[in-house]
Amino acid sequence: MGSASDLPVMEEAFKLFEQLQVPFEVKITSAHRTPDITEEYISGLKDRGVKVIIAGAGGAAHLPGVVAAFTTLPVIGVPVKSSISIDGWDSILSILQMPPGIPVATVGLNAARNAAILAVQILALSDKELAERFSEFRRQMKDKVVKSNEKIQQLDYKFLVK
Repeated sequence: MGSASDLPVMEEAFKLFEQLQVPFEVKITSAHRTPDITEEYISGLKDRGVKVIIAGAGGAAHLPGVVAAFTTLPVIGVPVKSSISIDGWDSILSILQMPPGIPVATVGLNAARNAAILAVQILALSDKELAERFSEFRRQMKDKVVKSNEKIQQLDYKFLVK
């Protein structure tokens, strides 16, 4: 995360990792205020076995791009609508509009949960047990929609076509 204020958004990713039993770590490091610390931290991740990075930031949101510059690991950027944000568009565009050769996968505004899902999909390519847990997670999402549809079919309106 670029700052502690990003925590409420990014916690949605942490919750999914907990649910799917995916080890993760959390660090606050700023692309602008601590670029040397950012570089040192990111440069060592691959050697420690990290396979995917999620970087969330608001405002000018340069952290995901700076992270991508320091590693060949896949980076998923989470634009965060911060107190200094221009409705989040500054964050979205700062992450989305990366120069050719240094891509950052970008999810929607405040969509840390989707970033975690994408990270899990990447990790599950080489982890059969995680792939099985993720398949179960997807099945549960499907079941929830099916149950919601069954419930809504019980609505009783005069002009509702069934």
